[in-house]
Amino acid sequence: MTQTLKTSAVAAIPFDRAAAAPESNCLRDGDLLLDNAAFADEVRRIAQRLAATGVAAGDAVGVMLPNRAEIITTMFAAWHLGASMTPVNPALTDEEAGYQITDSSSVVLVGDERGRRLAEHLGIACIDITDEVSRAAVAEEVTDAPLARGHDIALIIYTSGTTARPKGVLLDHDNLDAMSASLVEHFALSEADTSLLVLPLFHANGLIAGTLSPLRAGGEVVVAPRFSTDTFWDLVETHRPTYFSAVPTIYALLDAAPTREVDTSSLRFMVCGAAPMPAELIVRIEERFGVPVVEGYGLSETSVACTINPIEGPRKPGTVGVALPGLEVAVVDPDGHPVPVGERGEVVIHGATVMRGYLGKPEETAQVLMDGWLHSGDVGILDEDGYLSIVDRLKDLIIRGGENIFPKEIEDCLYGHPAVLEAAVVGQADPVLGEVPVAFVATKPGRTVTSETLLDRCAQGLAGYKVPARVHVRDELPKNSVGKLVKGQLRDELLAGGR
Repeated sequence: MTQTLKTSAVAAIPFDRAAAAPESNCLRDGDLLLDNAAFADEVRRIAQRLAATGVAAGDAVGVMLPNRAEIITTMFAAWHLGASMTPVNPALTDEEAGYQITDSSSVVLVGDERGRRLAEHLGIACIDITDEVSRAAVAEEVTDAPLARGHDIALIIYTSGTTARPKGVLLDHDNLDAMSASLVEHFALSEADTSLLVLPLFHANGLIAGTLSPLRAGGEVVVAPRFSTDTFWDLVETHRPTYFSAVPTIYALLDAAPTREVDTSSLRFMVCGAAPMPAELIVRIEERFGVPVVEGYGLSETSVACTINPIEGPRKPGTVGVALPGLEVAVVDPDGHPVPVGERGEVVIHGATVMRGYLGKPEETAQVLMDGWLHSGDVGILDEDGYLSIVDRLKDLIIRGGENIFPKEIEDCLYGHPAVLEAAVVGQADPVLGEVPVAFVATKPGRTVTSETLLDRCAQGLAGYKVPARVHVRDELPKNSVGKLVKGQLRDELLAGGR
């Protein structure tokens, strides 16, 4: 008997919403407000435009735009045709963006004037959303029902590429179906929820946790402008979101900003991800704004999230919470055997959200996908209640005179100083000890601190072998496009002779 493949549940979201509640709000971006019916119509219109350029099932569609509604409608339009989408960070150089577009075999680039020039250079089609003439509806008809099926590739998300060329993470519709369903269950999302989209839409977090999950639950998405401490709380008070997701740097900036009365009554919770957030900062944010902060952990390779602290029930600041519904998380030794509770090991993940693999890279895929488990490369500890703490990256381990040092221990000590906004610790080669830790610190706006003060703090709070050889105080530290500190640049600086 031939099995009939079902239409992707996530690809059908615009049309399911339009049928159930056509006049309910769906997507807001500045002055643009789309209800469910208008959202479905916009998806159909963009699908027509994509089809007119030759996009068909199995193709890839590149999108290079700053955060705006068209990224979301294009994603669903691509899925409507059975195609995938690869979101391109507009901050990339033409060479970097061209690599992603070429590597993903994108047949069309949706963008602005710059995108049109790049597409012409690459010899592919382009849809310029800023060209009002081309915005007119085209004659080609598209199928009424989305063509995408569960095993079809939905997103090609590129890793940050801090140590090598970025890799394309292949997420299929079944991955996104499982991830969005898990987040809806964990956060108890419903039609009453509104997501304030703070994080970039060229990253899986913004697309899946910030967009796909609330839309699946019947809620609304508000695309926020570029983050600023001067305007952020005004957006919260105006749009009344029930949650948003941000990175530790954003929370640190909110914590350092001048105090004013803020109406946070609409917020049910705030999410932190992308990098570990100091427990002290979580406590300060919760006490100051009266909203739970739920820190989570995940990777693009697991369709964004693996563990998150619960909203209701015990939240443990300093941990990244418990495994999400439908996922298994374990901590293993180098041979792949689970370690005892409370001991360090590599974090591994199993479940329907784990990627199909890296695009065109079978060897790299085989290195991280073993026996159905994704090996994260992160060092973690599981406690007796199943809460995960991320200790560090395996590759970031510093061995000083035979003693193992996890940089996060030093970073946590530095974060405890009230002037410290960001801290990063990397290893530097040493002719005697093999390697020594060197710290880089950025201060909060208007605050100052000396290297000597921070070294004294480390000497008081850490074992002697963990105290950094040096601490460099700077105005800012290098970060990638999603706000995660890029230690590779700091290592390169030290390697080049910096001290």
